Amino acid sequence: MSERALAGLGLRREMLNEFCLAVPQEIDFFEVAPENWMPLGGKLGRQFRQLTEKHRFFCHGLSLSIGGPNDLDIDFVKRVKSFLDLHGIEIYSEHLSYCSGKGHMYDLMPIPFTSDAVTHVAKRVRQVQDILERPLILENVSFYAAPGAEMSELEFVTSVLDEADCGLLLDVNNIYVNSVNHGYDPRAFLAAMPTDRIRYLHIAGHHVEAEDLIVDTHGAAIVDPVWQLLDDCYRIHGVHPTLLERDFNIPATSVLLAELQQIHSAQRKALQLKDAS
Repeated sequence: MSERALAGLGLRREMLNEFCLAVPQEIDFFEVAPENWMPLGGKLGRQFRQLTEKHRFFCHGLSLSIGGPNDLDIDFVKRVKSFLDLHGIEIYSEHLSYCSGKGHMYDLMPIPFTSDAVTHVAKRVRQVQDILERPLILENVSFYAAPGAEMSELEFVTSVLDEADCGLLLDVNNIYVNSVNHGYDPRAFLAAMPTDRIRYLHIAGHHVEAEDLIVDTHGAAIVDPVWQLLDDCYRIHGVHPTLLERDFNIPATSVLLAELQQIHSAQRKALQLKDAS
């Protein structure tokens, strides 16, 4: 199996006791938000360290606010670097959004799709990378309004990636959510993503609020159209490490493992088709 054919799971604190006893073979890597783990000490800190010493970890941040209007929080970035160094984690991704202005909003807000915003974000990406001494990977996000847009979501995302010269965390579910909410073809958007920028993938469930409104919740099972879009992604861009996101309504581990098995199955199928072509 290709090194790129990996399936991962977002680690939650309530999973520590179980996974410190044994990590199921379906889980090739874990992903954590550093903000949720940096403060931990005591038993939880020891358990987390036990896992990072033996297993592969990726980090996916929540509060970098890469598109925010205020100066970057340099002290925060340095704390993230220390955390990554301590646990030997090389992969650090963040949302192509912002979550702070005069205060922290604890939500991910859409960056205006403008050329000035592209330049602003790219400059901040380079600043973060210099401190981290690692690449910063940006994720395409779900959004529900586009205030002040001068370009499309597609143009904005690709322009940021090009100007910042950074990697892409391609969230397949976010493409599907945005395609329904904003009325575009998800496969066309997916195909237009730059293959050489993709570092890994996210896949998740969502909540259907109305026929034309989906909310990206990470709190439900993945639906068939998103699974199909993942197949399309592997076919178009090749197989990449793929993370199953489940942030609440977390079911039994056996249910999560079944979805991870489905990711593995899709990866094997894509690799077999590639070998046969």
